[in-house]
This record gives sequence, structure tokens and C-alpha cells, in this order.
Amino acid sequence: MASKSLGVLSLSALLLIAAPGGAGPPTGCQGVRKVFQLRQLGPLRDIPESPRAGADLQVCTSKNTTCCTKKMEERYQTVAKQDIQQVLQSSSATLKFLISHNAAAFHETFEMLIRLAENYTSTLFCNAYRNMAAEATTRVQEFFTDVGLFMFGTDISMEEFVNKFFDTLFPVVYNHVINPGLTDISLEYAECLRTARRAIRPFGNVPRQTIGQMGRSLLSSRTFLQALNLGIEVINTTDHLHFSKDCSKALLRMQYCPHCQGLTSSKPCMGYCLNVIRGCLANMAEVDLHWQMYIQSLEELSSAMSGTQDVEHVLLNFHSLVNDALVQAHINGPELSKQVNKVCGPPVRKPVQSPGCLFDQNKDNQGLKMFSRDSEETLASRRKEFISHLRLYRAFYGGLADQLCGNELAAADGLPCWNGEDVVRSYTHRVVGSGIKAQSTNPEVKVKGTDPVISQIIDKLKHVIQLLQGKSFPKYDKWNLQQTGSGDVDEQISGDCDDEDGCGGSGSGEVKRILKITDWLPDKTNLSDVKQMHQTNDGSTLNTTGAGCTIMADCMTFMLTSLVTLFLSLW
Repeated sequence: MASKSLGVLSLSALLLIAAPGGAGPPTGCQGVRKVFQLRQLGPLRDIPESPRAGADLQVCTSKNTTCCTKKMEERYQTVAKQDIQQVLQSSSATLKFLISHNAAAFHETFEMLIRLAENYTSTLFCNAYRNMAAEATTRVQEFFTDVGLFMFGTDISMEEFVNKFFDTLFPVVYNHVINPGLTDISLEYAECLRTARRAIRPFGNVPRQTIGQMGRSLLSSRTFLQALNLGIEVINTTDHLHFSKDCSKALLRMQYCPHCQGLTSSKPCMGYCLNVIRGCLANMAEVDLHWQMYIQSLEELSSAMSGTQDVEHVLLNFHSLVNDALVQAHINGPELSKQVNKVCGPPVRKPVQSPGCLFDQNKDNQGLKMFSRDSEETLASRRKEFISHLRLYRAFYGGLADQLCGNELAAADGLPCWNGEDVVRSYTHRVVGSGIKAQSTNPEVKVKGTDPVISQIIDKLKHVIQLLQGKSFPKYDKWNLQQTGSGDVDEQISGDCDDEDGCGGSGSGEVKRILKITDWLPDKTNLSDVKQMHQTNDGSTLNTTGAGCTIMADCMTFMLTSLVTLFLSLW
């Protein structure tokens, strides 16, 4: 345990161990032995008792006698690379934690949102459409499984799984709402209805509206998570950067060659340190521009994830779209029955009745209570807070060498310092800038070319920046068009919502939907906690939630209320 603690000591702390020093040859090697022993760098027998000639040394050469042997020099070179990697990892630790912690938190939040939206939708069927709830909730579960797969990176078509949901829902709605009978329709007839749904369009424009809203919000959230995971990958890659032989020698010369002269407490001059570290991190500095664009694009996407791109709003109000679809199918029932008869013939029924609601409305409530909060925190506010912290690291890679030398490695201004050969008052060579091109005149480190690992991570950053900027997004806006549904009802669908709750438009006969969530997480997952208000042109409002419907009479009341509401709005 003690060796572990010693192993993570910062370089600055280790270099404070005093020992005889100066510009001349070492007078003894006791100070070198103490540091070597403290760092547990190797057997003490490798250290000479007194200064010796250093003809066998390759990097820490000197015209004076030395306290180093060839084995010590080799060991120092290994430790010098380990030290700089430790300092790099220490410098990025806060940034890495910031991204990884938020990536995990957002992932968990999205999972819980999906579960909550599924519960709301299943509860809608159990409360308002109990006779078809058992069949419908199976379709709901399959749909939200697909939502989760899509959001967390599986390569499936969002448009296809939304259509699949309404395709499989249509036979159930036909059987219980459009053309109900004493027994269920046959499997063959149900299959005919499923395949005919897109042509008959029993739910009007709701499926298209769902594709538009889900497309933008889910894709934005998916891209947001992918970008955070890539940020972690970038940091992991640069934390374990491979150093060239020339860099390794330069690090050894800067950090441990002074020990060979007995100068265990000396630190490198600032200019000398910058040249060495900028040379070693030249490839990493190339990440800087792309990292800045990455954070800026992440910020822009986060700001755009509101209204129809707000996954919290879209998922938690999905049940309302489903209810709209069912009401529309019920209103247009006679016309839809005629169309179905033309395509599939008269209904063929089997002698088995569907079971009632099997969905446990209390299921997952314990886990969903994790979402409960007394503040007005939302996904948007959490993203905003995260981005405000991340913005502080925009220039992380561009200023990394300066940070390492200024905070950890180099001597303070005005103090004697090591210049690679001796202890001096100031470093006299030219100090180069950051990046590969600037290293052509670096007097301390030769940089031969681009690191393929860094090039690969830069390509990944470029790709995710394109995703964040929406350049690779499908154009889901095409779904937000005015479509004529089955029967006599035309519905104007607006593609944009404001940042507040609900959507609205203009024109006579318009239905303005105002969605109010009284508490983001009700104590019990029940639609009585989610109030849906329909506002008519005269300013009056009708509550058509339909929650608390536990017997068939209540359910019929809810259906009638929904119908009256829609007719009033179209009056």
C-alpha cells in the first residue's frame, strides 16, 4: 500500500527533496540514492557509492563525473515516460469525470423516461380502452423496446418501428373500437388489416406526426449520447499517448539527467520545458481545433433540443398522440369499415374473447420515483449545466503543454533552472509554438510526422461534429405536412412547438392542445396526473384525460367526452 501511495506522488513533490547541487561535478551520490530509493526505481546496488565516469551513458552525458550508470539511465527513461503519462491523466481527470458521469446520468435518465412513457401509454389503454388493453399493451411494450434500441445506438429505422406500432395497433382498434363484435377477428383477417393500415390511414396524420416528433427528439438524444461517449474515447486515447524515442530521450534529459549531476531538487526552465512538452504533445495539439468545434457543436445541439426536439416532452406526451389516433379512428369508424370491407372483405371472427387489462399500473413505480424532484430541474436544465462546465475545457488540448509546465514541471520565473545541460539563470533557445508544423525549429525534440492513432481520433471527431450539426440527420421535417385523414376530418399538424408546453397554430376551427404535467413524476403512474386540455375557439376548455376509468360506463363517458370535444372544436 505504501508503494502505491509513493507511486502517485507528483513530480513537484519529489523534486523538492534536497541534495547537493551546482554547476560542477557532484561531490557525492547520497541524494541521488535517497530519491532512487524513495521512488523504488530499482536495486540500490545499481547506484555508485561515489561519482564515476559516464562513458557508457547515451543521453545523460557530461564532461564531469556522474552518479548514474547505464542501468540507472534505462530505468530513468522508463520512469520519465510514466511520470508524464501520470501528469497527463491527472490533468484530464476532472474533464474525464465530467463527461463520463454525465454520459451515465443521461443514459439512465433516458432509460427511465422510456419506462415512464411506456407506463403512461399502457395506463391510457387500461383506464380508457380496457377491453383491448391486453393486446394493446403488448404492442406498446414492443414499441418502447424499439425506442430504447434506437436511442442507445442500435441500427434500426425509427420510421419503420413507428409505422410497425400503428400497423399492429390497427387490427386491435378495428376489433374493439371501429367494428366491435362479441368475439375477436381471426388472425388472417388481422394480418390483412395490418398490411392495409398505411393505405387506409385510420389514424389520420398521427403516425406521420409521431415520426416527425420522435425522429427529431430521439435522433438528437442518440447523437448527444454518442458524442459524450466519443469525448471519453478521445480523453482515454490522449491519456495513453505513445511517445516517440526522441521524445522519451528528451523527457529523460529534462527530468532525470540532472539527478546524474546530483541536482535532485532542480526543475527545468520554463522555455526548455515548453519546448520538450510541446514537442512530445505535438500530435495531441492537433486535436485542439476539432475539440473546440466538438464542444461548440455539442452546445448548439443541446440548445436546439427543445420543443419538438425535447425528448422529455415528446416521450411523456406520446400517450396523448395515441389517444388522438384512437379518437380519430372512432369518429371515422363507418367510413373506415367501408374501406376495410373493400380491401379485406367482411370481418371473419374466431370464438375466443380477448382478456381485459393485464397491465400492473404499479409496476416500476419504485424505480420511477427516482425521477421525483422538488426543484424545476429538467433534462434541458441538466444539459445546460453540463455544457456550462464543459465549455471551460474548450482550449484544453491547445493549452495542455503550458498547463503542465506552469503547474507541475517547470521552475518558477527568476529561479535557477535546468536547461538540459546545466543549472542556469534563464533558457536562451527559441521557444516554439504548439502543433506539428511549429516543431520544425524545436531545438529539443524532433517530430517526424502525424501519429496514426491521433489521426483516427480526429476523424471520429469530424464525423461526430457533422452529426451534432445535423448534416447527417434525416430530414424529419417532411412529415410535418397537412394531411387529409380517413373520412371527413382534416388535421393541421404543425412541425414546431414552442419551448413551453403544448403546440398551437392559427385559423378557424383549430384545436389547440395544451399539455400540462402537474408533476413530472406522480406518486402513482396514472393518467389522472397528466391532464390533457382541449381549448375551443370560444376560450373554454374541456378535460379529456380519461383517467380513473375503471368500469365500462366510465370508459364510454370518456369516449363520448372526447368526441364532443373534437366536434366542438370543429364547429
